Amino acid sequence: MRRLLSESRLVTLTGVGGVGKTRLALRAAAETHRAFRDGVWFVELGGVTDPELVVHTVLEQLGIHDDTVRKHRTVLLEHLHDRQMLMVLDNGEHIVEAAADLVSALLRGAPGLRVLVTSRERLGVDGEHLWQVAPLPRDPALALFADRAAAVEPGFALSAHNHDTVSQICALLGGIPLAIELAAVRLRVLSLDHLLSRLDDTFRVLVDGKRGGDPRHQTLHAAVDWSFHLCTRPEQILWARASVFSGTFDLEAAERVCSGEGVARENVLHSLMGLVDKSVVVSEQHPSGTRFRLLEPLRQYGLEKLRAAGRERVMRERHRDHFIDWAERREQEWFGPAQPQIFSLTRLEQANLRSALDFCSDNAGDHCVHLSGTLWFYWAGCGMLGEGRHWLDRALTSAEPGPARAKALWVNGYVSTLQGDIPASTRMLEECRRYAVESGDGTALAYSTHRLACTHLVGDDLDLADSLFAEAIRLYRGQGTVNSHTMLAGIELAISATFQHDFAAAERLCVEAKAVGEEHGELWAQAYAIYVLALCAWVSGDLVRADRLGRECLRIKRTFHDLLGIVLAIEVLAWIAASQGDAERAATLLGATNEIWQSVGYPMFGSRYFGAPHGECESASIRALGDQRFRAAFRKGMDLELEDAIAFAIGEEQVRDPAPVVTLTPLTRREQQVADLIAGGMSNKEIAARLVIARRTAEGHVERILQKLGFTSRAQIATWVTERRN
Repeated sequence: MRRLLSESRLVTLTGVGGVGKTRLALRAAAETHRAFRDGVWFVELGGVTDPELVVHTVLEQLGIHDDTVRKHRTVLLEHLHDRQMLMVLDNGEHIVEAAADLVSALLRGAPGLRVLVTSRERLGVDGEHLWQVAPLPRDPALALFADRAAAVEPGFALSAHNHDTVSQICALLGGIPLAIELAAVRLRVLSLDHLLSRLDDTFRVLVDGKRGGDPRHQTLHAAVDWSFHLCTRPEQILWARASVFSGTFDLEAAERVCSGEGVARENVLHSLMGLVDKSVVVSEQHPSGTRFRLLEPLRQYGLEKLRAAGRERVMRERHRDHFIDWAERREQEWFGPAQPQIFSLTRLEQANLRSALDFCSDNAGDHCVHLSGTLWFYWAGCGMLGEGRHWLDRALTSAEPGPARAKALWVNGYVSTLQGDIPASTRMLEECRRYAVESGDGTALAYSTHRLACTHLVGDDLDLADSLFAEAIRLYRGQGTVNSHTMLAGIELAISATFQHDFAAAERLCVEAKAVGEEHGELWAQAYAIYVLALCAWVSGDLVRADRLGRECLRIKRTFHDLLGIVLAIEVLAWIAASQGDAERAATLLGATNEIWQSVGYPMFGSRYFGAPHGECESASIRALGDQRFRAAFRKGMDLELEDAIAFAIGEEQVRDPAPVVTLTPLTRREQQVADLIAGGMSNKEIAARLVIARRTAEGHVERILQKLGFTSRAQIATWVTERRN
């Protein structure tokens, strides 16, 4: 694999499920990461059900934030154009056409990119190099069986007495790692001889009964089939029903979705742990608690069982209903102290929410428009504007007039305003207002009025914005509504007041909003109040307080990955730095905001009111530093990654590797062993690797070679190259 990755820009690992494609890809990526200046990035595609979200998923996994209306493929290509990196795309067979289309575009537009794919079928892209991952040969298969057997039967070891029996079992299982593991864990209840006997009696019948196709696929299917039939009936039912989950799921979801019709809710945990013991389900520890995941080949098998029983639609409806309820609870809890936890939990459930939205979109009813509107706190509050716009646009194409459509309209109008798409935002919000007036829907009228005021605020029509903000606040109060939106209405009115130099009114409004936030434990909207208070302190000349408030706002916004809040906070910290006489820090912060604004929308919304202090800060910094020093500091800020820019602005700079490598999910002990076994016999490729290094040196790939030779920073490499350039 190392050799292939040095020679080909696209390598696809193919093979039957369970043969170890992902494990081999992870091992190969870990061992070649030093060859890639910009690191190795792992993208799991197994939970992506909508082909249109493949690019969204890649952007998310690469940590690329873009909240604009630009095409996401364009954003991704711009990010990758000058980078030297390896991207691992895992489990892409169910969306192979979308994956192939994206990979083809990326390889054309990013010459420094190499892609490693795991899939049961080839992509069919020009230049693709296929590598068929074969099952384990006899000795590695025996070693894996012995290791897994020892995990469930302490003291088990290969010996002269049991060697032939284990060899027969591994041969029967075709050397497929997953099949071997599923069989080995049965030693918890069966003797070795009994295990072989049971396999021999039923397994050959299952394999021989299937004609045509890949024999190894038949072998795996038979092994899984055999394991399935050895499960208890409640475990079989749970296995099939849990296959509707995407990614991971928690116990509450399993109990809600999978119970009923023969499975008592209180028995779900027992059956779930039985599947964990049998290596069908993997348990993972997260800060929020234990989560579970079906291994992908076993999830696909469970879906086959569900479809054969005619139960897939019913289970997907249960899955949808659970996550609609889940989203409604999170929306209610958002206005409170649990906001950071809700952000983390929603990220964990993102694959399931996507699956639910996708199912809703393909079926009649208002479920999709309702769920996409309910998740406003994730789209707008947690930096997921692009994906939110995708689902909201999709839902609105077929939604009938009514409260659910009205909510989706004002939520999408809000998201569009944050993206800088004012025409689309205005159109949707005015439609929502018309419906609200005609139907007497006071809730829709309040929210659409509020969000329409925001479009006029960023459009510099302050009189109309003030009028609409005042109307929205009156409507909210008349309905007794108090939440993050009502806080924002006052804060945004305060921003308008600062533009009109009424700083006393602005401070009063923000102090009121901040008090509401503190009373309820709300942080996300409160951070915007802190931002405006920092502005007021800066204007009044209290630079120490302004700087403290600006950093406080930024710390909170970092928690939610709220790009708009982040860039506004860094902007005000730049203005404060210029007023403090620290022109170099100001220029560096301006450089950082220049990059972040590209991912948010128009810099300072294209507003002359938002933009005036920015321009004054830039002019003052140039006067203090001169053009050359200003450009150098500005470029330093532009080169900062988002987290580094935040750390610099807050004053939490850390010494970082200038060529960072994303830490891949560490292999478990058994996964590491399987990867080692698959890679066995490859040590002679070191000779080929050295030849590749020599060839690359001749071609001028100096930086990459020097990294292989132990240089730890780009600065060291630059010095070395400069000294030897001639």
